Amino acid sequence: MGVETSCFGAVFSAKGPGRLIRVKERMNGAMYREILSENLLPSARALKMKRGWVFQHDNDPKHTTRATKEWLRKKHFKVLEWPSQSPDLNPIENLWRELKVCCPATAPKLLTALEEICMDEWAKIPATVCENH
Repeated sequence: MGVETSCFGAVFSAKGPGRLIRVKERMNGAMYREILSENLLPSARALKMKRGWVFQHDNDPKHTTRATKEWLRKKHFKVLEWPSQSPDLNPIENLWRELKVCCPATAPKLLTALEEICMDEWAKIPATVCENH
């Protein structure tokens, strides 16, 4: 079975992996903003990101809602423009692959055990891997 990355959300930069969280229900725009609020800035601080960094996400509808765009603007996040109808070239896809390779091919019976394995493996991804993606 392996790891289904659609049930995780994550932050990373060239300085290394940030927070990885398990998304326990179907995500909507409000939940996405809450996840950003609780994880994006803490990850940026932990990674010692300096001013001027640019946030990237794709054109998923929950990322592009008017409320999400307004929230990002109010928080003064610089957001990378992403062309509509573009292929998913988001660099985090490469890190999802790294995570899948590191996790067991057969998922543990308990979801909490899988979550723990994924969290541990995510934290071990070296900055050099993040830097190259």
